[in-house]
Amino acid sequence: MAAAVLGGDEDLLTGRWSGLVVLAGILAGCGNGDSLERFDGPTMGSRYSIQYVRHSSTPGPQTVQTEVENILAEVDRQFSTYRSDSDIERFNDLPANRCQTMPAPVLELIRVGEQLSQQSAGSYDLTVEPLVNLWGFGPQARGVKVPTARALADVQRRVGYRHLRIDGDQLCKDAAVEVDFNSIASGYAVDTIAARLHAMGIDSYLAEVTGELKAAGKKPDGSSWKVALEEPRDDQQVAQRIINVDGNGVSTSGDYRNYFEVDGRRYSHTLDARTGAPVLHTLASVTVIHPSALMADGLSTLLLILGPERAWDYAETHDIGAFFVLRADTGFVTRTSAAFERLVARKTE
Repeated sequence: MAAAVLGGDEDLLTGRWSGLVVLAGILAGCGNGDSLERFDGPTMGSRYSIQYVRHSSTPGPQTVQTEVENILAEVDRQFSTYRSDSDIERFNDLPANRCQTMPAPVLELIRVGEQLSQQSAGSYDLTVEPLVNLWGFGPQARGVKVPTARALADVQRRVGYRHLRIDGDQLCKDAAVEVDFNSIASGYAVDTIAARLHAMGIDSYLAEVTGELKAAGKKPDGSSWKVALEEPRDDQQVAQRIINVDGNGVSTSGDYRNYFEVDGRRYSHTLDARTGAPVLHTLASVTVIHPSALMADGLSTLLLILGPERAWDYAETHDIGAFFVLRADTGFVTRTSAAFERLVARKTE
């Protein structure tokens, strides 16, 4: 399911599908002098959008936009696999048994990735970039294709989070691994922007980056920010459930928008690092609600990789708020974790 942010009766669809489809409300004020400000722009090959409630003491949109875009530029400089001068691509170019000094955010996300890898028995892994390229989905891809068993085995020797270690402020590798932060960088950007908005005195906002989002507070009319969970369909938007979001990040991962077919078999861009191949199961998408947009981002990917049974067990064991959409003969069926229902009930107006 994609998620859509609902802004009111006169919503405008903006951006492109990237896990979450943002519907932005018309800018409007209310009797107490507060106004709903909005701006957006390109980032990370997609879009970002910010909506926030402006009080008399909070800065205007031009000032806020400058702060947000400075954050996004820094995230891109540190984490992008599509620019050769980023911190992570300079590390990726290093041979085995080398180290590189890294900024604190890169090391923070390496630790998060290691945690998720350990908890998924290695299915989730930040070092999958060579596999992503091999299957035709990455920045160095040479066209989508099913690799030979030999090619797959050769690349898998360069995959595995255990080949990474942190030594002080340095990131080191004992094999020629390449790190890909695409599963968590946008969530990290959202959390960083949210923290900056709070520091600027903005306590009511919805921040979205490439589809990952976080919301807090209320809109000027006192209503909550709402997210519509939609069926994973190309032909039309069908909202199956609408939830309020306040103080949480929301992320959706799906396997149905970026894939190719060979001989009637479908290969998605979601890869299991243990097998080196795209996932093959009935789980179409996962939406995660979490106080951290970074964790929601990573966990939605992790659960999608695990598949319906393992993902359900993981969500229940770790008390993760998750909304699962599974393929069935009759269409799609949904399943929600206990934590999801609890979070939704707590946020209901």
